[in-house]
Amino acid sequence: MWNDWLKIGPLTIHGYGVMIAIGILIAFWLAEKQAEKYGLEKDKIDNFIFFIILFGYACSKLTYCLINLQQFLHDPLSVLGSGGWVVYGGVLGGILGAYLWCRKYHWDFMKHFNVLVPCVALAQAFGRIGCFFAGCCYGVETSAWYGVSFPEGSLGPGPHIHVVPTQLISSFGDALIFVILYFVILKKHEEDTAAWYLILYSAGRFFIEFIRGDIERGVFGPFSTSQWIALGAFLFGAWLIHHRQKKSVTVHNLTEK
Repeated sequence: MWNDWLKIGPLTIHGYGVMIAIGILIAFWLAEKQAEKYGLEKDKIDNFIFFIILFGYACSKLTYCLINLQQFLHDPLSVLGSGGWVVYGGVLGGILGAYLWCRKYHWDFMKHFNVLVPCVALAQAFGRIGCFFAGCCYGVETSAWYGVSFPEGSLGPGPHIHVVPTQLISSFGDALIFVILYFVILKKHEEDTAAWYLILYSAGRFFIEFIRGDIERGVFGPFSTSQWIALGAFLFGAWLIHHRQKKSVTVHNLTEK
């Protein structure tokens, strides 16, 4: 797993950046198709997604700064200039960015969220492969056959330590979530797609945190920061489905009367 793919003079092409770029480009392409299919603002969808990405990345770094608050207060540039990001901060920040955009332009937020959220899961699947190349977000040490090691200079623990490839597990899980959302839920229960994304992603993230070996995630009590966020996101997703179903029953009863 080597992150430095190609060097051209002072320029280095990193596998992490390549996979992130591929994920974003595919998400853009799929979002445009979804916008046309479901009658969204196709001409403005690119600007919408670009804003979400910028807002999400900013919130991802902000969350990382909050988790490493003491270091940030002592030496802000060491945190801001590091390769540290918090995926959950980016995801929730992107959702917040989407909400703010929809409020400003009077778009239906939930419709856009439901239709476009499979693109998020797909982009995350590619992003986690990038994590694998970089060596970040690795798992606990293991002697099992599936253990992997990372070379010197990567973000991994070193060439002599074998760890669980949690990045690939996460990538597979994100790809599976995309398949479920795009090919099953969106076609049968469009109004619940966003809620199921929150439920499925949060459940997967909660359990994989138990086998994460990196220590830069923050720990509060029995769970990591991401696990606490996962619990909140899971409950919110369940509430969205409950609220929608309750609202549907109320509307149905009123129409029968």
